[in-house]
Amino acid sequence: MNDHFYQSVSVLNGIGEEKEKELQQIGLETVFDLLQHFPYRYENHEVQPIEQLRHDDRVTISGVVQTEAAVRYFGKKKSRMMIRLVVENILVSAVFFNRAFLKNKINRGDTVTLTGKWDKHKLTITVQDFKQGEPDPTKQLEAVYSVGGSITVKQMRRFIQTTLQMYAEYIPENMPASILSAYKLPLRSEAYWSIHCPKNKEELKHARRRLVYEELLLFQLKMQAFKRQERLSKSGMSHRFDEDKVNDFIHQLPFSLTNAQLRVTQEIMKDMTDSLKMNRLLQGDVGSGKTVVASVAMYAAYLSGNQSALMVPTEILAEQHFEALRDLFREGNVNISLLTGSVKGKTRRLRNESIENGETDIVVGTHALIQEDVKFKHLGLVITDEQHRFGVTQRRTLQEKGYDPDVLFMTATPIPRTLAISVFGDMDVSAIDELPAGRKPVETYWVKHDMLERILRFIEKQVDQGRQAYVICPLIEESETLDVQNAIDVHAQLQQFFVRHHVGLMHGRLTTEEKEQVMDSFSSNKIQILVSTTVVEVGVNVPNATTMLIYDADRFGLSQLHQLRGRVGRAQYQSYCVLMADPKGETGQERMKIMQETEDGFALSEKDLELRGPGDFFGSKQSGLPDFKIADVVHDHKALETARQDAAAMIKSEAFWRDQTYAGLRQYLENSGVLDGQKLD
Repeated sequence: MNDHFYQSVSVLNGIGEEKEKELQQIGLETVFDLLQHFPYRYENHEVQPIEQLRHDDRVTISGVVQTEAAVRYFGKKKSRMMIRLVVENILVSAVFFNRAFLKNKINRGDTVTLTGKWDKHKLTITVQDFKQGEPDPTKQLEAVYSVGGSITVKQMRRFIQTTLQMYAEYIPENMPASILSAYKLPLRSEAYWSIHCPKNKEELKHARRRLVYEELLLFQLKMQAFKRQERLSKSGMSHRFDEDKVNDFIHQLPFSLTNAQLRVTQEIMKDMTDSLKMNRLLQGDVGSGKTVVASVAMYAAYLSGNQSALMVPTEILAEQHFEALRDLFREGNVNISLLTGSVKGKTRRLRNESIENGETDIVVGTHALIQEDVKFKHLGLVITDEQHRFGVTQRRTLQEKGYDPDVLFMTATPIPRTLAISVFGDMDVSAIDELPAGRKPVETYWVKHDMLERILRFIEKQVDQGRQAYVICPLIEESETLDVQNAIDVHAQLQQFFVRHHVGLMHGRLTTEEKEQVMDSFSSNKIQILVSTTVVEVGVNVPNATTMLIYDADRFGLSQLHQLRGRVGRAQYQSYCVLMADPKGETGQERMKIMQETEDGFALSEKDLELRGPGDFFGSKQSGLPDFKIADVVHDHKALETARQDAAAMIKSEAFWRDQTYAGLRQYLENSGVLDGQKLD
């Protein structure tokens, strides 16, 4: 990119010191920043026939003025002006508020073009924009930009048009002619002009297509180049183990693996025996059996003489994984250790020594695993569960405790393929898309709040039969801003209702020890009904719990509701999930209906992505999603897939690294730092 583009915005006419500061505050520091400040919508000034205009729409009409402007004043500075004009042989009224200064500029017989809100019943337009003369066919669409400070949309429009006039011709083309021809894409400089100043919808469509593909291709090139550099620079760890012993371990499990588990296990075994480093994401719906697959991988690492570390986000989950793995490895000589924040003093020192001298084969723990005092003798496999809950730095710190160990990320959040490609483009992705045999689907019902007593009677009946129940609330304490049930109040109410049973309370503000006490009491059935916030969303396993009531269910995303629902239905008993909500909008009602009809986490996650957008998918803006300027991973999923395939083919080809036609794309990769071994976050 030419140095011109990295000059300060102050080089442009009309941008003084004050405006420069205001532009910097919204992230627009250079000329190129302005060019990449794409419109978020367009005002349509296309003139349509009157019979096609819809009531209350913003429309543009053009006609001949038939009357002198009539002005009425009210208040100190307020006015209402009206004219009549003929449009397509129909007499139309035009109303202007607080624009009496136009009275002497509009005369009978003038042709005018007006944009504003259309009243179909009164044949009246409330004017927002006025222009003398016929409509300009080259300005049917007008860009609308996000702004800040005292900068108006009109000023932003002017700044960007000045930038285009001065610099557009210098925008270098970075795409090979073969791609432009194959996909019928406009030149880069043309696309920038057309995205900001489109002549019509067709031109805008092609400009957006070009810029979306370019942005996604550059991102995917970075991902694929990073993957290539990782593999070229690091030989990884080649595990050598007796495959027959691994198969014997699988056969002696107390249950048969599903076809999906077997397929995924084979993919992982292939990675582990390969000399290149494994970097794989394992997706599996709630209860699909990811831990068992992980145990096979850890057993293979053990057979090859290497240690494994499994890092999970909470102590409760760490203990559950520890217990589950102890059961699975009961027959062998595998030494398993638990390391959490609660393990202190002499016990912690002894466990650390056992890890450092290699006596411990598998370590299960929380972020305690990445503390400085934890040293491994020969760490060969790193597994993180619910990996998006850990920061990039935390995950990397654990990996750096070994010499390029194989890495397996696990998540029970079913991530749509479109999102997996964009967020985890530098990983291989495996999915367990099949539930173990014998699992009964959880029956899900959507009810209104006035059904509460009936639902509580149903829970009471389940508890009387020896089962247990969860009651989930969105907030811990009462909120003045949100009218939603809170865990503390609900707990107090339910204690009065369930006088014969023990009602527990759990939320994020309890200490780790308090949470463990509550969960131990619930696991051992000393607590029959557990009122909780979403801290039970991940990993909590109480097979005896068969009923879940979720208050204000419309406050949760589909994927989160599915995660919560996964806490029941974990044994042979028929289980139930009751969504209590009075959603006001159509979207809220649609989400409740989808939850009733769909058990497939992957299908739900696709729908959730459509309804809520990628930024909120993980319930947090800190999801690691790339911050695209113009592309949308949901809307542009086909372009994303195409860009991924093209990027992978380019990075593998010799021509990409040698031919002049790819020079622009190579330059981008060199500037990104990926080729120098810089980490991709």
